[in-house]
Amino acid sequence: MLEQKTIAVVIPCYNEGTQIGKVIDTMPDIVDRLVIVDDNSDDNTVELVEAYKQKLDKIVLIRHSTNQGCGGALASGYKWARDNDIDVAVRMDGDGQMSPDDLNAIVEPVASGDVDYSKGNRLFTGEAYRTIPKIRYFGNSVLSMFTKIASGYWHVADSQTGYTAIGRKGLHMIDWDKMYKSYGQPNDLLVRLNVFDLKVRDVPVKPVYNVGEKSGINIGKVIFTIPLLLLRLFLWRMKEKYIIRNFHPLVFFYCLGFIFLLLTLFLAVRLVVVWIDLGHAPAMTSLALVFSFMSANLFSLFAMWFDMETNKDLK
Repeated sequence: MLEQKTIAVVIPCYNEGTQIGKVIDTMPDIVDRLVIVDDNSDDNTVELVEAYKQKLDKIVLIRHSTNQGCGGALASGYKWARDNDIDVAVRMDGDGQMSPDDLNAIVEPVASGDVDYSKGNRLFTGEAYRTIPKIRYFGNSVLSMFTKIASGYWHVADSQTGYTAIGRKGLHMIDWDKMYKSYGQPNDLLVRLNVFDLKVRDVPVKPVYNVGEKSGINIGKVIFTIPLLLLRLFLWRMKEKYIIRNFHPLVFFYCLGFIFLLLTLFLAVRLVVVWIDLGHAPAMTSLALVFSFMSANLFSLFAMWFDMETNKDLK
């Protein structure tokens, strides 16, 4: 327990037979329950957990009959925490990439009631660029920028980290069956938290790599799926938060920005075609292109500013 609050650590596992023992052995004493969700592993993960379960009463093992992805395993763990009156549920992966030394710092803001959700931020430290593989560091930075726009949490970064803690309020408000199941789950959850106006805080954590983990990320796949997911989540948040739940005029600014963006693309194509045909750039088309481009940027930036102001109290 911490701050007189019960703490459960949810550990999604898929073929983590080489790592799960280290994760269990290094778990801090403040943890009341270890909810290990086996996502239909085909190695010895279950056997190892069952052996530990004989020695530690705090271990709860949930087994999936079919593989549901990390998000599906996490949802099962969160639903168990919700249904068993847990105050704070922490997500730690079974690959050992989340340092137990940071657990107190992750849990404390939620246990004390300061925020509803806290998440690790590996980019705070000066070690991040040297420790995190370069392609993943770059991809994480880009996705963090777009996740700010999609989620409305402009003060958070390192959107792809899974080291998080969520309080009782969030556990009961989020529909875990609707959470995105694959890579992109942290982005999806941030958007859902924002729609419910839940407070989120970044906590500096140490990046951990090369401890025997095996990455299951398909870069070629996620480079296309995550941007589309973020666009869909952004549009869903605009509808849910700023039209259905509480209307805000920023939706007009975003719409106008999008309309002028389409007009800019049309005028740019027309300018190139006419330039090739006539041998010079038509003045009116050029002026219209500049005006449309500036309008698209101004409307979009004003919309982002309104969004930032609306969500400033969710820090």
